Amino acid sequence: MQEKEAIATVPSGLFIGGRWTPAARTMPVEDPSTGEVLCEVADADPAEAMTALDAAAAAQPAWAATPPRERSEILTRAHGLLVEETERLALIMTLEMGKPLAESRGEIAYAAEFFRWFAEEAVRIDGGYMTAPAGGSRFLVSRQPVGPSILITPWNFPMAMGTRKIGPAIAAGCTSVIKPAAQTPLSTLALADILVRAGLPDGVVNVVTTSRSGDAMTPLILDPRSRKLSFTGSTPVGKHLLEQAAQTVMRTSMELGGNAPFLVFDDADLDAAVDGAMQAKMRNIGQACTAANRILVHRPLAEEFADRLARRMGELAMGRGVEDGVVVGPLVNQGAVDKVDELVTDAVGRGARARIGGDPADRPGYFYPATVLTDVPADAEISRTEIFGPVAAITAFDTEDEAVTMANDTPFGLISYVYTRDLTRALRVSEALEAGMVGLNQGVISNPAAPFGGIKESGLGREGGLTGIDEFLETKYVGISMKG
Repeated sequence: MQEKEAIATVPSGLFIGGRWTPAARTMPVEDPSTGEVLCEVADADPAEAMTALDAAAAAQPAWAATPPRERSEILTRAHGLLVEETERLALIMTLEMGKPLAESRGEIAYAAEFFRWFAEEAVRIDGGYMTAPAGGSRFLVSRQPVGPSILITPWNFPMAMGTRKIGPAIAAGCTSVIKPAAQTPLSTLALADILVRAGLPDGVVNVVTTSRSGDAMTPLILDPRSRKLSFTGSTPVGKHLLEQAAQTVMRTSMELGGNAPFLVFDDADLDAAVDGAMQAKMRNIGQACTAANRILVHRPLAEEFADRLARRMGELAMGRGVEDGVVVGPLVNQGAVDKVDELVTDAVGRGARARIGGDPADRPGYFYPATVLTDVPADAEISRTEIFGPVAAITAFDTEDEAVTMANDTPFGLISYVYTRDLTRALRVSEALEAGMVGLNQGVISNPAAPFGGIKESGLGREGGLTGIDEFLETKYVGISMKG
């Protein structure tokens, strides 16, 4: 499928109450590999966004009463359509976000699995019945949908973050309003079209695209009809949304920023560690909250590890994601390039050494080449800030305790990585790391069947796994008297 043809398949309006409707204004969607505009989509104002919540609230009672099997079958059909249309959807994602087509195909597969997983979870929502300890009454426990949910997704995984939120909401019986990032709205609009074709009733999922996120979404978050907020994005924005959600004591799930340490001990399989570092660092061009941000290597291995990683990073082809063989696509916008450049410049100015890369690419689009820094000092900004780019920052350590202390020296706690062949060390360090997830001898651990989420300033709640649907369910207890 040609690029323009793929873009033309995506609806451009707001999706509200089962209908595609234009907005008073539109906003451009840019190809980050060229800086050119791909198309225009609806740019909702607060009143237009509120009509989406109206639709979700109106559809909630009927959707909550829909049999779990029906909800499951809709998700199953949507899973099948995502898989069938992988090539079209992957091309759309690459054009609006920049990641190479191979990665986009992988994301479509990953996204589809959330629908399959939650299709299976929809029919397993449980409850309970028990005798009170004193024997005079019975406890009936049921779980019911939270209600209309506000879902806010990021630009870096535009399809998977949508299905990871929409899937459990549909399975639990919740209607929703989803707002994709302004940089990458097309994947979510294409997903809404797929849900329509899968048989989703009107008003169950509503899509609001807007360049004025705060203006459009704040009234919805403050509206007492909204009972759930699920957000993936930066920690500062997440904190602001938590303040708003507190006004109505709304249920929240927050998947926020990270500063992932990648620990390589002297007994690690070095080949596996370099492979894992490539995966953990370069997935999505480094634009992932799970990306290895601080690579901490036992001093006896540090030089060899850095040499091998620099050689591997230097072999990566950079270019438009639609081109064959490209591994390093563009960053999302010029601001992202400027941020990465500032972090690298600061680190080098404080004593770090650039083994490869270290300067923005001189070409159209928003490119930054794969870069490896060694001897990165603790006071460098790159050691404290989420890089969100293809820069591997390496620091040596001398002892296990030092490595754990360095790893935990951050307000974030999303994910950590550990490479060692010592079983007791693996367990000891994994338990000591302050993170919601640990990749043990594994550079990518995201899986729809596993609970994804962090601790500290990396977030609240979990997405996926057995607990993912719980975020959209309330527990109700009914006490039953057995007297007379």
